[in-house]
Amino acid sequence: MISMNDELYMRRALQLARQGAGHTSPNPMVGAVIVGPDGSIIGEGWHRKCGEAHAEVNAVACVGDVNLLKNSTMYVTLEPCSHYGKTPPCANMIIERGIRRVVVGCLDPFVKVSGRGVKLLQEAGVEVVVGVLEKECRELNSRFMTAHTTGRPWVQLKWAQTADGFIALPAAAGENPLHMSTPVTMRLMHRQRALCDAIVVGANTANIDNPSLTTRYWPGRNPLRVVLSRELSLADDLQLLTDGLPTIVYNSRKNDVKGAVEWVKVDCDDAMSWLEDLYRRGVTSVMVEGGTQVLNFLIQGGLWDEARIEVSPRRVGQGVAAPAVGGCVASRVMIDGNIITRMLNA
Repeated sequence: MISMNDELYMRRALQLARQGAGHTSPNPMVGAVIVGPDGSIIGEGWHRKCGEAHAEVNAVACVGDVNLLKNSTMYVTLEPCSHYGKTPPCANMIIERGIRRVVVGCLDPFVKVSGRGVKLLQEAGVEVVVGVLEKECRELNSRFMTAHTTGRPWVQLKWAQTADGFIALPAAAGENPLHMSTPVTMRLMHRQRALCDAIVVGANTANIDNPSLTTRYWPGRNPLRVVLSRELSLADDLQLLTDGLPTIVYNSRKNDVKGAVEWVKVDCDDAMSWLEDLYRRGVTSVMVEGGTQVLNFLIQGGLWDEARIEVSPRRVGQGVAAPAVGGCVASRVMIDGNIITRMLNA
């Protein structure tokens, strides 16, 4: 039975889980709260970084009187793991500690867990409640959930456009890339990069913009860079090929490795071929920054989950038309004079 207190403590667990944003992938963000017999919180924790202790372990570690655990309730945003990965199973630890009740936000879709954690607890006599704030807990890890239910990474489309609907000027206009982000929105976009495992561009964008695709304006990890170049038409001196940071070039001609750059032969007319390859490499989320051919290709194939569209008040009158995307508006906010809209492929 779910009580109001269950929701209260689960909200706290969600707050804790969010502190792992940008550090846990390919693991999910997870928060845990332990409530003692008198209703007070005696332990809290969250998964801080991939490869380190899980939320449940961190919460138990900060309990002052371990004897209280035998009459306590643990609230955890995601089903406790039941397999040996980089750390031992949390379900086993909960059983060994004698925690009598576990409240779970949502089940884990990962094939090595997927209900096994809950079953293990129940078979050991632990009372388990599943589904408290389930919607919020699933949304917290929408990238992880999407990846492990579809077999491909969660896909975020991203572009900036003028108020009159252009993403770039004509090739002869001389100002490409067309600058529409402000210093503030640029930093926020780099934060989005830091939250993704990989970042994708097409060959035209790579050649015209010569981007580095790093998180230099935000403290965070650099995503894996991915370039789609069917005919290997990339200039040899691009930053993506020469700066020593990991890059994958998906193409239709060859498999090869040179330094930090890997060329992978795929069916370039089938987006799932490279998306599935990224998933097999442990990539659970990608940001697609363009250009329009790549963006429209994914939109037409329905292979996207979220779009981040930044609209500048600037007008240019002509140029390359921005993509048209459907879905529903998740949020819209004005930042530093530009309007940023989040669309969901609902």
